[in-house]
Amino acid sequence: MHKIKIANLEKEATSLMMGTDYFAPEIIDQVSDVLENYIKIGGNILDTAYVYAGGKSEEAIGMWMEENNRRNDVILLTKGGHPNTEGPQVNKQAIDEELKISLDRLRTDYVELYALHRDDPSVPVGEILEILNEHVEAGRIGAFGGSNWSFQRLQEANDYAEKNNLIGFSFSSPNLSLAKAQEPYWPDCVSVDDSTLAWHEKTKLPIFSWSAQARGFFTGRFTPEDKSDKDLVRVFYNDENWERYRRAEKLANEKGVETIQISLAYVLNQSFPTAAIIGPRNEKEMLSCKAATEIKLTEDEVKWLDLRTD
Repeated sequence: MHKIKIANLEKEATSLMMGTDYFAPEIIDQVSDVLENYIKIGGNILDTAYVYAGGKSEEAIGMWMEENNRRNDVILLTKGGHPNTEGPQVNKQAIDEELKISLDRLRTDYVELYALHRDDPSVPVGEILEILNEHVEAGRIGAFGGSNWSFQRLQEANDYAEKNNLIGFSFSSPNLSLAKAQEPYWPDCVSVDDSTLAWHEKTKLPIFSWSAQARGFFTGRFTPEDKSDKDLVRVFYNDENWERYRRAEKLANEKGVETIQISLAYVLNQSFPTAAIIGPRNEKEMLSCKAATEIKLTEDEVKWLDLRTD
């Protein structure tokens, strides 16, 4: 599987990252099957968060790693700083407390990758960078990034880091998919638009895309007339996205692959480093994702799929 280099991370990251938002100790057998299948296809990054399944995701991963001696076989990416009922949690007390709890759940003393799950624009980026750099220096985290951060704030943060001899953001984790979100799937989520794409093309900052396959939009299970999935309709149903679907279907037929695989290949064939957070729950779906990593798209094909050319 293709790998990408992340600044401040010694190991190379695979282009497919395993999403774990539904993991829990109660289904540890299923978790083990999924993770072993993921490792079999060459994957090495587990994406989790302090808030996933109320903390059970991290607990399940910790159990699996300890019971199967897998800690050295994977790169851990966890996230903190998600808003709660008290509001934004991008502050030193919350980040420190959540990271300590996350490490305890994961049964490890460090994570290779850490991301702030949301931004709080009212907090100066310099203050945030100082907090994160303290954890890097203490060995609790390696590289760090922003999940659902605007590219403007990422640029501001990395400018500050350069001026003040600090480590900056090594990656961003917004939604990047062939189907374009017309409104956020969840509050305060960030999806890649033309300006964001141009910025990443210029800076080459890697993207770890969540909902890389647009939550099943390209599976063939949906049509413009089928309005049964209200969230999918709200976020992705428009004429432009259905045209993207038709183009993906046409290209899939030409290449002898599945439409859903073309949508994943679109994410992985950008002109800057990208990885896709995936959510297969069985071996067949896992192998389908692996096959998508082997599809090579030209720059012209990527632009055509994205309606940037006729």
